[in-house]
Amino acid sequence: MNFLTSLAIIIISALLLSSVCRKLKLPPLLGMLITGIILGPYLLDLISPEILDLSLELRTLALIIILTRAGLSLNISSLCQSGKSAILLSFIPASLEILAYCLLGVFILRLPLFESLVLGTIMSAVSPAVLIPRMLKIKDLNFGNDKKIPEMMMASVSLESVFIITLFAALIGTSNSSYFDLSTIWQIPVAIILGILVGVLSGLIINIIFKTFNFQINFRVLTILSVSFLFIALEQLIGKWISYASFLSIISMSAVLYKKDNVSAKELSLKYKNLWFFAEIMLFVLIGANLDFQNLNSSIAKIILVIGFALLFRMIGVLISLYFSKLNNKERIFCALAFSPKATVQAALSAIPLSIGISSGSLILSIAVVAIIITAPLGALLIDFSYPKLLNNNLISNNLN
Repeated sequence: MNFLTSLAIIIISALLLSSVCRKLKLPPLLGMLITGIILGPYLLDLISPEILDLSLELRTLALIIILTRAGLSLNISSLCQSGKSAILLSFIPASLEILAYCLLGVFILRLPLFESLVLGTIMSAVSPAVLIPRMLKIKDLNFGNDKKIPEMMMASVSLESVFIITLFAALIGTSNSSYFDLSTIWQIPVAIILGILVGVLSGLIINIIFKTFNFQINFRVLTILSVSFLFIALEQLIGKWISYASFLSIISMSAVLYKKDNVSAKELSLKYKNLWFFAEIMLFVLIGANLDFQNLNSSIAKIILVIGFALLFRMIGVLISLYFSKLNNKERIFCALAFSPKATVQAALSAIPLSIGISSGSLILSIAVVAIIITAPLGALLIDFSYPKLLNNNLISNNLN
């Protein structure tokens, strides 16, 4: 099957299945993932080799779009206004989940420590694609607005994605192998600092160029995209000598552009949202297509067990983060349940270990796909069914009074 025919089948099938999922009130991305599994080489084999050969590049493009959108909406001042709880939620639950994967990866999955740590960083982020639309709906329906719970959740999940991707980028940048050498741990702060510096400097220069020449919005989008490609190339070029987190440069550059020109950043974010529509399809379809059922069948019970225990650690982290907040017990339970879905970050990062030669890369990819299939619809359903029972509605309360 040729490239264009295969691409047409992918897009049409993904749109149809995602529409079915939307009708069933499930995350549309689940339909895209299922499309990849069905059309992939392990079932119908309808995806052309040319597309599969480009899967790494297409996934990288999707990740660049995710990172840029995150940076273009990263308002630190707004996050601080959301309170201490939002900041704690952005790293404590994820940190406990990473710890869980480190322990469970070593003792249950029999992975080396480094690979368990990589697995933890990939798996610990909540999906903004599942959480944020539902928080906007809950906010519009006036549930939890008395304590700004939807705003707190949206702010914390956005920063959490940045926190997780930063850790992942720094970790991957420290070693070209799957062996964890404690003597190289100093490279993590080096990768973070260098990534931020390059990104901030690039953002300042680009902002000056944009203001000087008053480029049209489409030109700005292509410029930022091209510079992001150069960040990736720079990491590949200097990675043997010094650790550098290119992903963090992309976020930092975008955040600087948001800080310097908020109006332009919103226009850029809208353009990137349109780019994401196609990138999201290719990202989830190709992740599904790479799922190896033979590798999965032998360890599915262990994988589900590990995912379940890790989510339990995350929920404990949410409750710890909210312990000193003004939320009551029902509201804290809602937050713990709402922080369960996995999807976007896992799809963007899970194939990278396999592509760079980490020995358990295929298993890590399988765990990510299983987590998406289980937690994305389950998390969405938990949010949809629990918020009327667990969150306060000011309009109803006022009417009763």
